[in-house]
Amino acid sequence: MAPSSKQDREAREARGRVRAYQARQTVHTLQGKRRVRDNVLAGSILVVVLAVLVGAQLFYFGGGPGTPEPSASSTAEPTPTASATPGANSGDVPSSDLAEGRTWTGTLTLNGIPLGVELDGALAPQAVSSTISLANSGFYDGLSCHRLTTGDGFSVLQCGDPNGDGTGGPGYTYGPVENAPADNVYPAGTIAMARSTDGYSMGSQFFIVYGDTTIPANEAGGYSVIGTVTSGLDQVVSQIAGAGVADGSTDGAPVVPTTITSFTVQ
Repeated sequence: MAPSSKQDREAREARGRVRAYQARQTVHTLQGKRRVRDNVLAGSILVVVLAVLVGAQLFYFGGGPGTPEPSASSTAEPTPTASATPGANSGDVPSSDLAEGRTWTGTLTLNGIPLGVELDGALAPQAVSSTISLANSGFYDGLSCHRLTTGDGFSVLQCGDPNGDGTGGPGYTYGPVENAPADNVYPAGTIAMARSTDGYSMGSQFFIVYGDTTIPANEAGGYSVIGTVTSGLDQVVSQIAGAGVADGSTDGAPVVPTTITSFTVQ
């Protein structure tokens, strides 16, 4: 009977060891499946988060002066939102004849800083006609310059949005792109019109280039250059751009709140 009891005990112990091993294997398998599941879930969440972030960036920077390629947009580019019809003017667009095919001179005052400006009605008749119409009506007075960029080779101050966030316009949009530089280089002092990806989406928003800037063209072309700053640009750099962007980044609201005091042309 003793040998039989010993054999029974050894058999029970062997079965116990097998069960313990099987239990450990089951736990190991479940843990592996859980890790795979968690990794897949984490990866899916990361993809969704990245998609949301990219979507938000493209929504906010859909147009305007594009940002440098990886883009015033940065692709980062704030965009006027007056409803645009692709390939056609929309709304009550001032006649391109208003520019009279001549050079207009005037003063654009920002935070009390007077900037001498010249607008080229011969090379950008539609954009200049719209700009002088808005300026002479007082549309720009009191509007903010909502966007400043300080990135290497991308130095612009964007103004003229009645909403103050890059989404507004005068109630009309127009095109086509006029007088855009063939080499995509916008020298310091350039004044150009902001737009979205469509060439007929210009409105009231414009940007002042305070440092030589390269903005890649898209399928619609570059950005309509309407004129130049002839004096006062150094004060914009020292009193506004030099303070940087409010959130510490290279693209956003300027640290120094900037307002168009007045805009007169003749």
